[in-house]
Amino acid sequence: MTSTPSAATTRSAPRRPVRLAVQIAPQHAAYEQIRQTAAELEAMGVDALFNWDHFFPLSGEPDGLHFESWTMLAALAEQTSRVEIGALVNCNSYRNPNLQADMARTIDHISAKGGRGRFIFAIGSGWFQRDYDEYGYEFGTAGSRLDSLADNLPIIKQRWTQLNPPPTRKIPVLIGGGGEKKTLRIVAKHADIWHSFGDAATLERKLGVLADHGQAVGRDVAEIEISTDVSRHTVDVADQLHALGATLFTVGISGPDYDLSAVREWLRWRDEKNQT
Repeated sequence: MTSTPSAATTRSAPRRPVRLAVQIAPQHAAYEQIRQTAAELEAMGVDALFNWDHFFPLSGEPDGLHFESWTMLAALAEQTSRVEIGALVNCNSYRNPNLQADMARTIDHISAKGGRGRFIFAIGSGWFQRDYDEYGYEFGTAGSRLDSLADNLPIIKQRWTQLNPPPTRKIPVLIGGGGEKKTLRIVAKHADIWHSFGDAATLERKLGVLADHGQAVGRDVAEIEISTDVSRHTVDVADQLHALGATLFTVGISGPDYDLSAVREWLRWRDEKNQT
């Protein structure tokens, strides 16, 4: 049965178009295949392309083919002309905040084919311990990593105001994660986009928590675009998620085959929804 959004989670933000993003997992495929997949997805009409910020595959053969995120994003920025791009998500632990800001600004300019950049600065606190252990980063605790994220976001935003040249636009900040005590408070303070996971019931509950954090920090969270991962969902759940306020839907695909069948289904739903 389709649930009805509660008063606590009904969003009063101006109507946003439904957008579809695809996360191209940079694993188990040669780069030429990733390049071709990105070109095909842009031609199909998707709105955004993401990779992820890890150093090893997250599924399949743990030592299989894999590529680094930010280098790839610069290449995608040059290759593409319309789609927005980013990592879903950049790990805050792997680079100091001023460097993150400068890298983001640079890719923003590389992607600006008409004077306006297409980079989405998507960030999270980090979680994949193998990355930390093998590349020499301190893993710490979930709490300490979130505290670092909260500390670094103001530094990143401040650095954007100091760089010459500055970004071509206000770079949108996407924050991924659903922790109800710390993560959603950080979202309420800093995010332009919140990336969520789970079913409609989970999204509805967390939107209520996010609204509470917004009240606490003095922000109308209806300003925040809601993004959700639908890699494990079919389009049957799309209307429920959209009714709760989600407008950016992300489908994940992985090498070696990069099957685009689910992407085609979600594109059809997006186009139908945007016509109503």
